[in-house]
Order: sequence, then structure tokens, then C-alpha cells
Amino acid sequence: MAIDLSLPPEVQALVDRTRGFIREHVLPLEDAHDGDITAAGGDRFRVELQQAARDAGVFAPHAPVEYGGHGLGMCDRAPVFEEAGYSLFGPTALNIAAPDEGNVHMLAHIANPEQKQRYLAPLAHGEVRSAFAMTEPAPGAGSDPSALATRAVRAEGGWRINGTKYFITGADGAGFFIIMARTSGEPGQRGGATMFLAPADTPGIRVGRHLDTLDRSMVGGHCEVFFEDLLVPESAVLGEVDRGFEYAQVRLGPARMTHVMRWLGAARRGHDVAVAHVAQREGFGSRLGDLGMIQKMVADNEIDIAATRALLTRACWELDRGEPAANATSIAKTFAAEAIFRIVDRSMQMCGGLGVSGDLPLARLSREVRPFRIYDGPSEVHRWAIAKRAVGAAKRALREQ
Repeated sequence: MAIDLSLPPEVQALVDRTRGFIREHVLPLEDAHDGDITAAGGDRFRVELQQAARDAGVFAPHAPVEYGGHGLGMCDRAPVFEEAGYSLFGPTALNIAAPDEGNVHMLAHIANPEQKQRYLAPLAHGEVRSAFAMTEPAPGAGSDPSALATRAVRAEGGWRINGTKYFITGADGAGFFIIMARTSGEPGQRGGATMFLAPADTPGIRVGRHLDTLDRSMVGGHCEVFFEDLLVPESAVLGEVDRGFEYAQVRLGPARMTHVMRWLGAARRGHDVAVAHVAQREGFGSRLGDLGMIQKMVADNEIDIAATRALLTRACWELDRGEPAANATSIAKTFAAEAIFRIVDRSMQMCGGLGVSGDLPLARLSREVRPFRIYDGPSEVHRWAIAKRAVGAAKRALREQ
């Protein structure tokens, strides 16, 4: 059976336009502000970038066509998102940065028509930002979502929500929140979660401090958020009551893969910078690129880039077929998060002192990609899940024998 990895002409054209837009328009802005989106102007800067992306015809490649996007599936998104990720500001420009990209995907699949009009349409058009509020301080939900402690109880006219969240990306300045709250059961029990939609100006929502993290490229930071007797109507329920954990999987698998796409682009930029450097830098009687130790690092980077793309393609293929792809996305995410960091780290090493200086983008790329080994599930948690599935399958096979 032949496997065709070529792109449809219209997708290849979008990849080419995105590549040109990022290199000509976005990279100079990233370099001017050292990849710090707040220093560049935050939301005001986001609006300007996104208008430039609209003008270039590359805006919202993932969003449904009826909401102004290109409607690309997961496999077709991969090369476009990778080109956007070549600049740390690229995903924001195309409106494919976290958490908005994942929220667009989830709302398109789960929201009812009224919710799509109120929340999905302005989000897809870049008129507002959003936040996905699930992670909580210990002992609440984190890598183990079943520890969810934020509670929603029925009240007159709807639901009353109380709880504390943190590490909520984009919370400062978000137009609305998607809130994960427990509606049945107790922390530690599986199931019993519900998703709620709430405009950010609803009484009872309070955004607290920004947690100081390594990365600087996401608008709105990573914040504490407090829900204090937040009253939302019945119409705020996203999907059905008590099915929140199930719905989260609609978002999490694809969102992990789009993280891979974007940060693979960043790693590729680091690799390109390093290869260009060693191809012309002289030392020890030759060009650095002619030395065996440097060539090994170049080759290992090429291998990590190719292997990441291959695992990503497999996971996206499963997702496009409507499969859960839990194992494929865990494998791709774990390998990619570690490979991407290795690529940038080797690139820094090849460039010596320049690699850790502000004269090249490598130091800031390292700063941005390191958290990926934790964001969207630490590598250790994914390895545990992968092993649990493999051992579980072996036990079932033994029982059947």
C-alpha cells in the first residue's frame, strides 16, 4: 500500500505564504523584543499582528471555514503550524497560540449553536482571547485531573461555582473562561466534572497574580484565578453535565499535537541558526562544521526533527480518522518535548558563547521550549500512561489465553 505524504496544493500554498509572512514580518519583531510578548505590547501588539496575518491570507488555519478560518484537519495543520512556530510570535499572529487554538477546536466540536455564536465566533475571528481553567493548586487537579476540587452546585437559575485555579494561560485579559468544575463525586474519583462557559466580567471571577515562569511568548501570562460564588445560568454548561473529563479529551490530544507543531518550528529555527554558524565559523584549522563532534550534533538534530515529524504525522492521522489516539499522542508528545529541547540545547552548544548570549535567538528559544516537558502533561505521566496501556494489553491477552 502506497503512503502519500504530499500536501494538497492549497495547503502547500498556505505553508509557503506562512513561511514568507513569518520570516519577513514576524521574526524581526520577535528579535526586536527578545521574544517577550508583554514587552512588545501584549494585546495591542496581538491585534496588530493578527491584522497583518489576515492581510497575508494566513490567519486562523485551524478554525472552521464558516468562522473565517481555513478549516484544516490535523495532518494539514502540522506543516502550517510548524512554519508559524518558526517565530515565537508566529502562533499569536495566526491566532493558533495556546489556549485559544485548543478552545476553538473544542468549541467547534462540543458547543451548541448559541454558544458557538457567542463564544466561538469572536474567538476564531481574534476579537477576544480565552482561557481554559482546569489546573489547581495542590491537592487539586494537575497531572491527575481526577483530583479536581473546584465545585459547582445547583442554585436558583443555574450553578454556583467556587474554587481556585492556577497556571491558567492567557487569563489576564481573556474575554471568557472555560471552567472545569466538579458537579458530582469527590476529589480523586473518576468522572463527575462539568465544563462551564463564563464571560470574564461575570461577578465572582477574579484573576490574581501572574506566576513567574520561564516562557515569555504567551499573551496574558499564566495566572491564579479565583471563582468566588460565581453564578452561571444553565445555558453556561458546555456539552452535558458530568461529561467534562470526556470532553477534555476532545481538546487535549489535538492540543498536545499542535504544541508539538509550533515548538518544532522553534527548534528548527535554532537548528538553522546553528548550522549556518558552524558552516562559516573557523577554528582548529577548519570550519567548525567539518569537525566530527559538530557533525554528530548536526546529524542528531536532523534525526530528532525527522523522528518528531514522523510520530506527529501518525498521531494526527489517527485524530483525523476520529480515533482517540491516546497512545499515539502520548508517544509523540513525550518524544517531541524532549527532542525539541535537545535540538535547541545542541544548537546552543554549537554556537559556544554566542549561543547563550542575546546576539542569537537560541537562549530565548531554550527558555520557551523547556516548559513543554511539563505543559500538557509531564513526560513522566505520559510514560506511565503508555506503560500502563502496554501492560494492561498483555494482561488481557494472558487472560484470554
